[in-house]
Amino acid sequence: MKIKSTILFFLVSLAFFCQGQDQPLFEKANQLYVNEEYAKAINIYEQIIQSGKESAELYFNLGNAYYKTGNANMAILNYERALLLAPNDEDIIFNLRIANQFVVDNIEALPKPFFVRWYESAINLYPSDTWAIISTSSFVVFLFLLGFFIFSRSVAVKRFSFLLGIFLFIVTIFTFSFSSKQYKKIKGHKYAIIFCPRVTVKSSPSPTGTDLFLIHEGLKVEISDSLNTWKQIRLADGNQGWLPDSCIVKI
Repeated sequence: MKIKSTILFFLVSLAFFCQGQDQPLFEKANQLYVNEEYAKAINIYEQIIQSGKESAELYFNLGNAYYKTGNANMAILNYERALLLAPNDEDIIFNLRIANQFVVDNIEALPKPFFVRWYESAINLYPSDTWAIISTSSFVVFLFLLGFFIFSRSVAVKRFSFLLGIFLFIVTIFTFSFSSKQYKKIKGHKYAIIFCPRVTVKSSPSPTGTDLFLIHEGLKVEISDSLNTWKQIRLADGNQGWLPDSCIVKI
């Protein structure tokens, strides 16, 4: 299998770029990865996550380490978590595509209208924090322009402040919405990865429910409802049903 050459470069270089995680431990884990001590690297990456710290780089590197040990399920799970924090990162997308080659089920997603695809693409340009910074900056500049509009005696300045202020206010609203959407994706745990080697999806949340279809480990599903120890899941092709929550791990 082809592994993108940037994995190692990305892994090492991001040791100096990560935010919000234990830097010495992160660098130690990266060095263990470089030394091909993947199990030890995994233990340290997981230790950092358990301490309450996370980043796209951390999940990406953890996914790489799991992939190197042959654990495709955990690799997919951590690549998906990394993608939530960095939704437009080409390295994460590439490695996730490679890991998904080990998934037995080939689900064809339902087509989406062009305006939905455009909206989702716009949201995924930046993570939640970046959209929040853009939104806040736009609003601050809007307030300055509002001051110019109120206190300036120049008609030209008033007109310019008004037009640019309206534009920035619209930008503020949209970018705030984008930030909120991204944040909900991260905190909502709406998606999960199947971890049972094979599981039959039922028509109801009961072992006696009618068998609908069979799915396999590594598949990404959407959680649409829950009842006791059962989760209602939906596939990308629209099929849905119930399965035990012991068979899934939330992204």
